[in-house]
Amino acid sequence: MNPPILLFGATSILGFNLAKTFPEYLIPFTSPRNTAHAVQAWLTLNLEDPEWIKSIVAQYQPEILLYCHAVCDVPKCEADPEWAHAINVGHLNRALKALPATVRMVYVSSDHVFGGDGIYNEDSPPCPISVYGRTRVEAEQMVLERPQSLVIRTGLTIGTSPNRRAGHFDWLRYRKQHRLPITIVEDEYRSAIWVEDLARRVMQLAKSRETGLRHIAATRAVSRIELAHYLLNRLGLEHSFRSESRHQRPTPHLGHVELTTTYRDELSRPLISVLDNLETSPFEEVA
Repeated sequence: MNPPILLFGATSILGFNLAKTFPEYLIPFTSPRNTAHAVQAWLTLNLEDPEWIKSIVAQYQPEILLYCHAVCDVPKCEADPEWAHAINVGHLNRALKALPATVRMVYVSSDHVFGGDGIYNEDSPPCPISVYGRTRVEAEQMVLERPQSLVIRTGLTIGTSPNRRAGHFDWLRYRKQHRLPITIVEDEYRSAIWVEDLARRVMQLAKSRETGLRHIAATRAVSRIELAHYLLNRLGLEHSFRSESRHQRPTPHLGHVELTTTYRDELSRPLISVLDNLETSPFEEVA
């Protein structure tokens, strides 16, 4: 077996699906206190302890650390900025300091580094509007200062989560099944892609020689409203929900944020938008 890839953050939607799709390459580590049955067999992160990080690296001798670990809940980050910074920046900083120079760092970031309406490529200056977005910008800067490292920005990821409640797809299904209220932001547009497609592209980039900053674009940006109608239709559920403007929301909310790229190679081809990719099925059951 080739040197393994350590995956920190296997309880994120992307991390969870990476671990399921590439078990021959990845050693997944989950966030502490995650009780989802689907991830109980995996190892648990202890990023509060620098010695733990060093011991894990010494034990597995990885060639790559694929870092998908972060708290992405915007309202929770707004409510407790110090907690958000401690996890999204502090944990990463600790990992970077403990990581040998021989291990490649691949950090998966977010389109939340932007906030104003626009179409953004790798040359666009970050303009976050939330605590969460600002922690992502700071984390990216730390990674980009490290030689041979790669930052990958992604848009809205659609797919299954370990607890079957997180992310737009599982959130819609869960709330419909439990007859809970649903409010969709009517003026948010994002580069929305299936997690299966994203996982394959992230692994391609991670195993490549690419360094610096790369965006993963979609063929088009889609609104949350049309996305909700599409997913509810695929799920066979009733199309009923409230809608609000982002300006009516109690916490900062993205508007029209579309990722594009300045690159023109095979790894920069836009992934097919969720609304257009009918071949990918997100409905496999989580064990």
